[in-house]
Amino acid sequence: MTSPPDTLPVLTFGDGPRLAVAVHGITASAMQWPAVARLLGPGWTLVAPDLRGRGAAAGLPAGSGLHDHARDVCALVRDRGAGRAVLVGHSMGAYVALLAAVAEPDLFDRVVLVDGGLPLPAPPAGTDVDAVLAATLGPAIARLSATFASEQDYLDFFRAHPALAADWNDDVAAYVRYDLTGEPGALRSRVVGEAVRTDGRDVLERAGEFGAAWDALTVPAVLLRAPLGLMGQPPGMLGEDAVADARRRRPDIPVETLDGANHYTIVFADRFAARVAEAVAAG
Repeated sequence: MTSPPDTLPVLTFGDGPRLAVAVHGITASAMQWPAVARLLGPGWTLVAPDLRGRGAAAGLPAGSGLHDHARDVCALVRDRGAGRAVLVGHSMGAYVALLAAVAEPDLFDRVVLVDGGLPLPAPPAGTDVDAVLAATLGPAIARLSATFASEQDYLDFFRAHPALAADWNDDVAAYVRYDLTGEPGALRSRVVGEAVRTDGRDVLERAGEFGAAWDALTVPAVLLRAPLGLMGQPPGMLGEDAVADARRRRPDIPVETLDGANHYTIVFADRFAARVAEAVAAG
């Protein structure tokens, strides 16, 4: 995999004529998409970038928030020169996908938002946004400053996660290995903590912009939602009030809850990833 110095590195799955571009979550990487790509079938190519500050893009110059990620994604699609793409985003990647589709709608046939992308309430004035992020993302942020003695220790750390333990599979293990860097005895995540904090602040502080983008979206879209959250328990990331408000504002955008899915298994477990792949391939 080679890329010009300041373009996003990508993982490419498949070699079919139809193009999907898949955008990962806030502490994730391009390696969260193999299950969806596999279930798309032979007619598709799925291109998954590592966003700045993650995976193979950890060393790229930092962006200043989700609008920069959206510009990167649009540039990637233009550079592919393969016509219009289906854009799919998970968690923070769903917000990036929403912004990209509103900014350059002619690049995309359809948008699939996976457990993200809905307008959320802005935090009250004076709120410590970093404290909100720490409380919301919890172990996902804590691991970014932790070190691990071996690859097996890192695998065991993830395998003990309550949202992953019951659905551990080879795709999750490959995702964990891809995230690891450093020397034995001091291995760590490739995700840059400050990139996560910058993007997390953006999601919380620009809630009104995401609401405006939801209202302005012209590309056909669907939202797939997990009823279970980051720790594998209710509530999900997208609450009932947010869903009700989104349906009121845009009754033309279907919102579907995948019963039994949590924020991670919605893309990692085949039984849920199959529905994501189906939504990508629809039409």
